[in-house]
Amino acid sequence: MLLSLVAMMPIVAPITAQASDAPAAVSESAPQIDSDRQKLEAMDAYMQAQVRNDMFSGTALVARDGKPVFVKSYGMANYELSAVNTSDTTYLLGSVVKQLTAVAILQLQEKGKLKVSDPICRYLENCPQSWQGITLHHLLTHTSGIPNFTSLPEWDEKLAMLSYTRPELVALFRDLPLDFAPGEKFNYSNSGYALLGVIIERVSGQRYEQYLGEHIFKPVGMKHSRFRDTRALLPDRAAGYYSVGTDFINGRFVSSTVDLGASGIYSTVGDLLLWDKALTADRLISRASRDAMFTPDKDGYGYGWFVGERHGRPIQFHSGSDNGFSTNISRFSSDRTTVIVLSNSDRVNAGRVGSDLAAIALGAPYKLPVEKLGDLLWNVMRDRGVTAALARHAELKRTAPTAYDFGDETLVTMGYDLFEVRRLAEAKAVFEYNLKQYPKSAYSYDGLADIAATEGDKAEATALFGKSLGIDPENRYAVEALARLGADGAKVTPKP
Repeated sequence: MLLSLVAMMPIVAPITAQASDAPAAVSESAPQIDSDRQKLEAMDAYMQAQVRNDMFSGTALVARDGKPVFVKSYGMANYELSAVNTSDTTYLLGSVVKQLTAVAILQLQEKGKLKVSDPICRYLENCPQSWQGITLHHLLTHTSGIPNFTSLPEWDEKLAMLSYTRPELVALFRDLPLDFAPGEKFNYSNSGYALLGVIIERVSGQRYEQYLGEHIFKPVGMKHSRFRDTRALLPDRAAGYYSVGTDFINGRFVSSTVDLGASGIYSTVGDLLLWDKALTADRLISRASRDAMFTPDKDGYGYGWFVGERHGRPIQFHSGSDNGFSTNISRFSSDRTTVIVLSNSDRVNAGRVGSDLAAIALGAPYKLPVEKLGDLLWNVMRDRGVTAALARHAELKRTAPTAYDFGDETLVTMGYDLFEVRRLAEAKAVFEYNLKQYPKSAYSYDGLADIAATEGDKAEATALFGKSLGIDPENRYAVEALARLGADGAKVTPKP
C-alpha cells in the first residue's frame, strides 16, 4: 500500500536529450517494487526519464483512496516567460471532457428530461433523414456512424480556426453520409459529443458551460476548472506546445467554438481528483447511472470512458489530445487507485505515462523511456548540421542495427519537423536521403511534394504525389493534396 502523503519534491525544469556517441541501451522491464518509499522514488525516476526522453512537461498525480500519494510537476507552463508548471497549473483536458458531457446527460435522464434510448432527432432541429435511427446511446458510445468532423480535409489548416455558431458547427457534418448503420460498429467521433452538447443546451435551457458550472463544477468544488476562451484571462493557464525534434514551438490557434461537448475545458490534477471522488461517492449521478456509464459497448467504450483490463485489473480510463496538450485519467477501482496525467507537450503520450505510473503503484512490470533515434539525430543536426546527422544515421544503421528502430518513419518525422519550421533545404536533404535508404517510402515523396508546393512548383509537387500514390494507392494525404493542387489523383500516372 502506498504511503498517504504527497511527494513534496522540487519542480524540475526540462532536460534536453543530448546526442550520444554510443547507442542507448534498450530498457528492460523494471523489477517489482515493494515498499511505499521505493514506489515514490520509482515514480519520480520514471518521470525524470519521461522528461529526458519523451519531452514530458506537465503534472502527474497518483491517488489512493481519494488521497494523493504522489504529485509532481515538471517543465514549464510557459517557456517564453519561464513560468514553471505546478500542481495548480491548468491544462486543456481535450477529450477527457467527454466524461463530463456523459454525466450531464445521465443527470438529465435522472431528472426525467430525456432518456439515452431516445432518438436524437427528438431534440435537434433540421435533423436529416439518415439520423432518424440514431439514439443518445449511440452518440455516447461512438456507435452512431456520424463522421468525425475533426477528421475533415483541411481541418487543421483552416476549419479549426474559424468561428461557428451551434447550427454552423453541426452543419459541418449534418449532410455527410453515415460511415455505417447506427449501432453496427465503433468509430470515435467528436461529432457525436458536439451533438450531445447541443442536446444538453436544448433540454436544460442553459448554455453547455453554464450547465456544467452549476451542476458539476460547483457541487464538486472544482474551483480551478474553466472553459477555454480565446480572449479570457485564465489564472495559471499553461500554454500548449508542439515538438519539432527536441525543441518546442507554440501550438496553433484553434477556435473555442469547435469544443462543444468534446473538449475545451482547462483543469488541474486536484480538480480532476475531486471529480473522481465525486463519481466514486455517487454525488453527481446514482449508482445505477454510474454502472451504466461504465458498461462497455463496442470496442470497450461506455459513456465517456473506455472500460477494460490493464495490469491484470479492471480499469476505466480516457485520454485527451488538443492543440499541444496530452492528458489521461485512469481509475483502478478494485485497488482504489487513480492516476491523472496532464501535459502541455504534444510529444507526450499521457496514456502511456498513466499506465506506467499505475504499474509502479500496483507493483506491476513497466519500462523506462529510452532515448529515441530521432532525438539523437536531431541533436546532432542542431550541433553539427544535417549532413552530420544523416551520416550518424548511416553509421548507426551499419554498426548497431538492432539498437533502434531503423524504419523510414524516424526520418519522415524529422523531415516534416524541419518542414514545419520552414527549414526547407534541410528537410529536402532528409527526405532524399530517406528515399535512398527506403525507396518505397511513400511519405518521403509526400514530403518532397509539400516542399515543391511550398516553393511554388505545382508540376513537380503533382508528379511527386503521384509517385507516392504509386507506392501506396490508399494514401489519402496524397489524394487530398492532389485535389488541392487541382489535379485528379485517379488520372496521375505514378512512377514508383
